Amino acid sequence: MPAETFEFQVEARQLLQMMIHSIYSNKDVFLRELISNSSDALDKLRLETLRDDALQADSSDLHIAIETDQDKRTLTVRDNGIGMSHDEVVQLIGTIANSGTAKFLQELKEAKDATASEELIGQFGVGFYSSFMVADEVTLLTRRAGEETGTRWQSSGEGTYTVESVDDAPQGTSVTLRLKPEDTEDKLFDYTSPWKIREIVKRYSDFITWPIRMASEGEEGAEPGTETVNSMKALWARSKDSVTDEEYSELYKHISHDWTEPLETIRMQAEGTFEYQALLFLPSHAPQDLFMQDHKRGVQLYVKRVFIMDDCEALMPTYLRFVKGVVDAQDLSLNVSREILQQDRQIEMMRRRLVKKVLSTVKDLRSGAPEKYATFWKEFGRVLKEGLFQDFENRDAILEISSFASTQDEEGLTTLRSYVERMKEGQEQIYFMTGESRAAMESSPHMEAFRAKGFEVLLLTDPVDEVWVQSVPEFDGKPLQSIAKGEVDLDTDEEKKEVEAEREKQQEEYAGLLTWMTEQLGDTVKEVRLSSRLTVSPACIVSDTHDVTPALENMYRAMGQEVPQIKRILELNPSHGLISGLNKAYAEQSGEAGSGTELAETAELVHGLALLSDGGELSDPSRFSKLMADRLERTL
Repeated sequence: MPAETFEFQVEARQLLQMMIHSIYSNKDVFLRELISNSSDALDKLRLETLRDDALQADSSDLHIAIETDQDKRTLTVRDNGIGMSHDEVVQLIGTIANSGTAKFLQELKEAKDATASEELIGQFGVGFYSSFMVADEVTLLTRRAGEETGTRWQSSGEGTYTVESVDDAPQGTSVTLRLKPEDTEDKLFDYTSPWKIREIVKRYSDFITWPIRMASEGEEGAEPGTETVNSMKALWARSKDSVTDEEYSELYKHISHDWTEPLETIRMQAEGTFEYQALLFLPSHAPQDLFMQDHKRGVQLYVKRVFIMDDCEALMPTYLRFVKGVVDAQDLSLNVSREILQQDRQIEMMRRRLVKKVLSTVKDLRSGAPEKYATFWKEFGRVLKEGLFQDFENRDAILEISSFASTQDEEGLTTLRSYVERMKEGQEQIYFMTGESRAAMESSPHMEAFRAKGFEVLLLTDPVDEVWVQSVPEFDGKPLQSIAKGEVDLDTDEEKKEVEAEREKQQEEYAGLLTWMTEQLGDTVKEVRLSSRLTVSPACIVSDTHDVTPALENMYRAMGQEVPQIKRILELNPSHGLISGLNKAYAEQSGEAGSGTELAETAELVHGLALLSDGGELSDPSRFSKLMADRLERTL
């Protein structure tokens, strides 16, 4: 039969032109696509021979071969798999136009960058046509297993293609590319170079089940031969007993580009309606870019041992972005895109199981390998705590494996479970404080009553702590309570009875001062009240129960979010000489004309001192300094 010439439909021709002008950000992926197609064809033939005993097909040495000719500048990818019939070539290879092409082209034109374009290409399933990025002409020769006649398809991608029947085609499919000239500036490499082909195979197709063979690079004068260039070592598919720690380590280093050993290896295998295997690693140290915005996260995704993508974000939440590894799914399309993955129910199910497995592994480390856990928490505890406000489903599990500094131990860390076991009789809340450093918090006025009465306080110094404590109300039925928020009452029922009369008396004595100071400082404070948390300091600043902390307020502003100015509460210690003296002066001078200025300045100084002791910033530092200097001068 003579060759027939066909024209691509208009939309298909437009798509080809876009492909030729390199939609993919990385042109190397054309070889991944061709090898993936070959691997799939070999899988199909193996399945067909199992199903059909009468199938006349040679399945004795299934493999993929890559051949290069530097003189002719050709590259051929050949397999002896299932092959295609004439009709299949016309249907599958001869045309890419269908009802969705117009919509796809529009989305492609609107894609903002090369990465988005690449994802759309994968979604549409036209990976074969990526060959035209690197080739001036593509020739496909194929014969379906069990048939006698083969088919040749050929095109330069300019607008037409030819299809003809051939009698001498071997079983399987070969794709021959007549390569474009090398252009390293455009990242168009010499794809007849054996080392370049080996590099691409190693990166994208190393774990393909079938051997990928090339001409060997033996000594000069030696007989030419072939060698297998992929390892075919899908470690995640092998039994645990058959894989050494060294092999796991090498795979981790290959995946993560890390030079250290992994801290822990995690294996998973799911069978049933949706099958997948996973081999995950917890690194032993945090990468430098862990908290940078462009940090790549996620594990590698394989489908039937075919590499699909790095950094598959759909499989791992941001707070586990340090986890490295491989997930190999059996039932996904090879052309699956990131966009599709984000909406796939099976992917969501895999993600949930992977997350739970990682968290349970960390829990096991804490109980069974405390040194490893200590390393993990030192390196990744800060990022793991992001999950406390990102992942409600696993919040309790994250709380269980989290560790915190505490007033109980000057050097070690404690878990919330251990804290609860140590709670004093009658204590209902888990007390904590957030701040920039342990030293600053331990010297804070807020800590005075807790120290005096022996209550343990968690000391939270990571910036992320300011965020998660806002969204985690309790642990094990015990409310979490900031010692710098709301009212604090640490007295027992008996102690309350003993001091009740004294407190009522103080409230009456200071009522006038409290009202007056609230008015005087009304631009900056919500309320002035007596404190039950101070034993040494004259005053302190506290937030209302449901207000965000000053530190969190500053974080929001630093991120460009508008946050209304929040007035805080000034608490006074009636037992302190400065406050009792101020109250006495107010009682004596409140009725005298012209006496309010000095008292008002004193009230301003008290507020400024409390603000500074809390790590806050003065609205007018120069005024505060002048007032303080004037007062000190009078004492000399």
